Amino acid sequence: MLTHLLSSVMTCLCVLLGVAFYTLLERKVLGYVQIRKGPNKVGLWGIVQPLADAVKLFVKEKLAPHGSNVGLFWFAPAFSFVLAMFLWHLYPSNMSFKVVCWGLMLFFCISALNVYGTMLAGWSSNSKYAFLGALRAAAQTISYEVSMILIILFPALALVTSSWDEAVLSYPVVFLLLPSMVVWFTSTLAETNRAPFDFAEGESELVSGFNIEYGAGLFALLFLGEYANILMMAVATSVWFFWGSNALVLTVESLVFASMFLFARGAYPRHRYDLLMMLCWKSFLPFSLCGLMLVVLSSSLCNLFLFYSFGVKGASASS
Repeated sequence: MLTHLLSSVMTCLCVLLGVAFYTLLERKVLGYVQIRKGPNKVGLWGIVQPLADAVKLFVKEKLAPHGSNVGLFWFAPAFSFVLAMFLWHLYPSNMSFKVVCWGLMLFFCISALNVYGTMLAGWSSNSKYAFLGALRAAAQTISYEVSMILIILFPALALVTSSWDEAVLSYPVVFLLLPSMVVWFTSTLAETNRAPFDFAEGESELVSGFNIEYGAGLFALLFLGEYANILMMAVATSVWFFWGSNALVLTVESLVFASMFLFARGAYPRHRYDLLMMLCWKSFLPFSLCGLMLVVLSSSLCNLFLFYSFGVKGASASS
């Protein structure tokens, strides 16, 4: 039991450390995209900047807006953060305290709960701007969650497994399912509310969206949960679409996909909201349904071919 607890704590600490330096990487990438340096004063090349930001946020005074639901106002950031940490226990590693055979199903269940944290944060703030931002974020998250779940079933059916530990050691299915990989990555951008689909935090329209009333440590928890989910989506892309025979390969692949989130933010302007919803329901959803039927049909034909090829030959040889 103590070993399991230590493993969980170490996993969470490593994720938090990764999130901290991922924010530094984001600010550096955006800085060079905009032809400036980015953080470079705190420590060598600004490497201590994330720790300075964390100290600043957690020592500030915690305030709740007048008229807000204080209990839910404090509960929503903690709920989002805990859900993000739960997802990281699916990380395929020999050091994991347990192997989840139905890990993909657990991924669906936990990721589907993220929208509740956003809704609670916006509603409990007693602010019209926060509530409007929460409504837009909830509609966007629920919409793209449908296509995201259907698309990740492609590699699961192709690999005939729902275990992350088995999928990471299988062959890279991206060469069979390249279009679905592109749709998957776009859906993860929308699911995590990242640019060019960052309508949950549309600063120019909604004054930072659902988290406008949050500051200090509560904002830090929302921030940590969001970026932990981004890194988890990068890991999921590496596990289910590519090949991670060892920890180094998996880490490099995940870093590449996490960097693609940053390049998308620096390269593309914000999408229009109605076009975002039409992209999901009129393009991604029909594509994912047709692709899923194609994968199921091809798997059934392959199994039927193998049965008649080897089954009939085996029966003939035995007779």
